[in-house]
Amino acid sequence: MSLMPEPSPAPGETARATPRNDLPALTAIRRRLHAMPELGLEETRTSAFIAEALEEMGYEVHRGLARTGVVATLTLGSSPRRLGLRADIDALPITEETGAEWASRTPGLMHACGHDGHTTMLLGAARRLAERRAFDGTLTLIFQPAEENHGGARIMIREGLFERFPCDAVFGLHNDPAMPFGRIALREGPIMAAVDECTITVQGRGGHGAQPEDTADPIVAGSAIVMALQSIVSRNVHPLSPAVVTVGAFNGGRASNVIPDRVELVLSIRSFEPELRDLLERRIRDIARLQAESYGCRAVVDYTRGYDPTVNHAAETGFLRALATRFAGAEQVAELDRPLMGSEDFGYMLAERPGAYFFLGTARTENDPPLHHPAYDFNDEILPVGAALWTELAEAWLAPGR
Repeated sequence: MSLMPEPSPAPGETARATPRNDLPALTAIRRRLHAMPELGLEETRTSAFIAEALEEMGYEVHRGLARTGVVATLTLGSSPRRLGLRADIDALPITEETGAEWASRTPGLMHACGHDGHTTMLLGAARRLAERRAFDGTLTLIFQPAEENHGGARIMIREGLFERFPCDAVFGLHNDPAMPFGRIALREGPIMAAVDECTITVQGRGGHGAQPEDTADPIVAGSAIVMALQSIVSRNVHPLSPAVVTVGAFNGGRASNVIPDRVELVLSIRSFEPELRDLLERRIRDIARLQAESYGCRAVVDYTRGYDPTVNHAAETGFLRALATRFAGAEQVAELDRPLMGSEDFGYMLAERPGAYFFLGTARTENDPPLHHPAYDFNDEILPVGAALWTELAEAWLAPGR
């Protein structure tokens, strides 16, 4: 397949000068990917498309890491420097409501987070970097599966990503439809939170709704647990330490005159500090158990540790900040004053290698559908910008003599 038939820029042309005629070809790629969404570790068609495109460009392509991951390398010159750039490739179990001609053709699945755009931007940069041949060292492109659910980054690392493809630094980005178009946002240190999930099953003794005295009502006990959980952040966590405890689901009962035997609560927990993460789990377990017992019920807590925090390294964040300022202008570079409470498995890569993660604004209007919304659709206008940014970053990091 031919990804972008337009003429390549001459050697030495700056990446910022990416021609606008890249847009139609990049848009076609993105919309093709959008129409064939696949869940984590099932991205077989997506990874085949990526691998074939990279092989056509002249990269050495490796398939199968974390089942559907693709890693491509290109070495030029004699420098031992090695750079990794990462894009995620999986979709979400959401029924699309965009009404677009390129909407998902797989019922119940859609690219609602923009990973189709992330993949396209890195493919666009891959082509330009291969044609310009303006770097010295080894470029490693990591197309990672299963960011949304199974922690594909962690799986790739476990299967030898950095042993097989050493990197001196790694970088990743995410689009943000709530951020002004072309804005680049970053921060040193924590930028995204750790996420844990907890299911609390409250076992009571059901009965007739007219005779609650003969029951141990798990709905009342569960409600007490929900309210008591609200005290953890306000009363157990330091005011300057970010933390979130959210009860996202409360399931139990089906009729007004029947008290059920059990209810189930599902929680999402966000934090940054290891000690605080431990505290949150301990307090949730204690509150669930003791509140349930006080109502004559029993609580079973199933607590799962999810992704670790995403923490940017100082030197690489400084490099990225300077690069972004040259690329977009100081007015388009934003320093985040606090980390975001969302989560990202790129943090596992940053725990293994120095690097940085950042956001690229893609807003069309002030009311664009947010990420993970059934009406969300990636803004294709940003595709040449993102491809150019990756190109300039790679050529700057792997500049001859650096």
